[in-house]
Amino acid sequence: MEQIFYPADILLPDSDIDMNKWSVIACDQFTSEPGYWDEVEKLVDDAPSTLRLTLPEVYLDTDQEEDKLSSIRQAMKNYMDGHLLTVYKDAMIYIEREDSRGKTRAGIIGAVDLDQYDYHKGSTSPVRATEGTIEERIPPRLRVRQNASVELPHIMMLIDDRERKVIESLGKRTAEMKLLYDFDLMKGGGHLKGWLLTDDLQRKVIRDLQAYAESENGVSGDAADAAPLIFAVGDGNHSLATAKEYYEQLKADHPGEDLSGHPARFALAEVVNLHSPALEFEAIHRIVTNVNADDLFHHMTKELGLVREDDNASQSMTVVLKGQEEKVYITRPSSRLTVGSLQHFLDRYMEEHSETEDIRIDYIHGRDNLKALTWQNGSIGFLLPEMTKEDLFPSVKANGALPRKTFSMGHAEDKRYYTECRRIRESE
Repeated sequence: MEQIFYPADILLPDSDIDMNKWSVIACDQFTSEPGYWDEVEKLVDDAPSTLRLTLPEVYLDTDQEEDKLSSIRQAMKNYMDGHLLTVYKDAMIYIEREDSRGKTRAGIIGAVDLDQYDYHKGSTSPVRATEGTIEERIPPRLRVRQNASVELPHIMMLIDDRERKVIESLGKRTAEMKLLYDFDLMKGGGHLKGWLLTDDLQRKVIRDLQAYAESENGVSGDAADAAPLIFAVGDGNHSLATAKEYYEQLKADHPGEDLSGHPARFALAEVVNLHSPALEFEAIHRIVTNVNADDLFHHMTKELGLVREDDNASQSMTVVLKGQEEKVYITRPSSRLTVGSLQHFLDRYMEEHSETEDIRIDYIHGRDNLKALTWQNGSIGFLLPEMTKEDLFPSVKANGALPRKTFSMGHAEDKRYYTECRRIRESE
């Protein structure tokens, strides 16, 4: 099987930069909590920070979006021209992330080959999305990337390495590596350490990944499968999809040119073992706003056959109004997962009312956060059950990408923080 994961020219801040202010959480977190980002703005102040290099999605469709988009490229240029970043050539970084609960997740930073990734429905590529891609989320990210000289990843690619051979063995060999960073993450995000892999350890990682890809684990239990699932994109799928779109547009704009070595062919990502004890799956809940909640619930009850009690129902969820919870059972599901039945209904309902109502749906990573938001007038929330991580690879392998926003890997504070960068242009 062809190699998928490579070393990269990785950029990191110089040693005199405050890493606590430099590293900011992924842009798709706290999208309904502008107060979080206001606090980050105050904390960062005028210090060098990845906050200036990314577009938090809380600002999408606001009057601040265009100003922030225009300032990102200038900030990138200022940071590069000011020599604030040091390049580590052909590098891989082993990281240990202590999360907000004190659990440690290990990973490897490198570059994934976008020629071996396809986020579209029905994909059989070695790198695949775990959840449906929301197409409308790509254009604003693409506007950032099209004008950017560097990329910053919050992509986490999962491997189904039950024997823990690829990543975990590196934790015993950190004494052989150079420590690159060791600092507390802002706003309760935990702690992050990163070590530069030696050339020998890089070769070991590549060999181990190749062995994993060719093993029964790598092909989800079927060594004869012609379309094995090697990497499942567990977080940052829309960022990876954006990188793919940018690369495909670049090829379309330069017909006949050999772009196989172009930096845009690759995207910086972290590889994590699905079976890490620190990796826990949590449901992503839904809140619908600017809606007649009674009407929505009436139509949902009719379409999904909602009842208060049913010992035989395989799907259930909790409806939240004004902070009050009520468990309901789905007797007419439209998907094999509860989240799929709910999402299919919400998509149809919103489409049917799009011309007369400005209904919004948001995806919430915490039970308490959702309950608090349901106190707003015209809001209704849905608490969803969790799926087990052991079901992930078999489900994606058998049925394709799961319904969008099916699960989250940990609390919002435990997502990847932007730390490493990489050039995506050959020249300015």
